[in-house]
Order: sequence, then C-alpha cells, then structure tokens
Amino acid sequence: MSNPNPAGKAEAGEEARAPRVVWNDQNMRTTYANAVNAVSTMEEVAIFFGVNKSWNPGEGDLEVDLSDRMVLNPHAAKRLWTILGAVLSQHESRFGPLNVPQPSNAPKSSDD
Repeated sequence: MSNPNPAGKAEAGEEARAPRVVWNDQNMRTTYANAVNAVSTMEEVAIFFGVNKSWNPGEGDLEVDLSDRMVLNPHAAKRLWTILGAVLSQHESRFGPLNVPQPSNAPKSSDD
C-alpha cells in the first residue's frame, strides 16, 4: 500500500515539529579563557578568547595570550547573546549578582 503522505507533512490537526538538534562532540575541544573581546563589521562578529597572564593589574600593561577567535554572522551572534544572557541570569539568581565593570571602550547596547 502506498503512503498517502510521503513527505511526512503534518496532517490537518497535527502539530508540525521542529527538527531535533543532535549535538556531536566528537571533534570538540575545550579551552579556558578569562579574557574576551569582540569586534564587528556589517557582515560578521568576531569574538576573541584568551588568558590574562598578568598577576597584578595595577602594574602597567596586561598581557593576554589569545587562544581562539570565533567568527559569527550577526544572527548567530544575537542568538549567542540571548543564550548567554539567559544563562547568566540563571547563574545570578542562584549565586548572586556578578559585578563586572563595563570597559570604557565598550559600545552601549540599545537595550541598556
């Protein structure tokens, strides 16, 4: 007997389901960063990760060894911003506020 719905489309009254995301971590690597910076153009957002190797920030320049650069399109960057905001909100509700000063050269968000 032939399948009357070969494309698997939702029948009337059935809910269409979003595809399931399968996270494949086979080639994933883990790095540590305690310093981060970001720049953007109209087409992309680049996020730089590194490790601050300076023990005393009051003693001149800070040395940061950059380890990774992640380049995202603006839509993916906005999704990352949304996800990180939610994760940090949950963290602060469990463990208390994170008082991180905003760098003087950081752009102001339209949401601030």
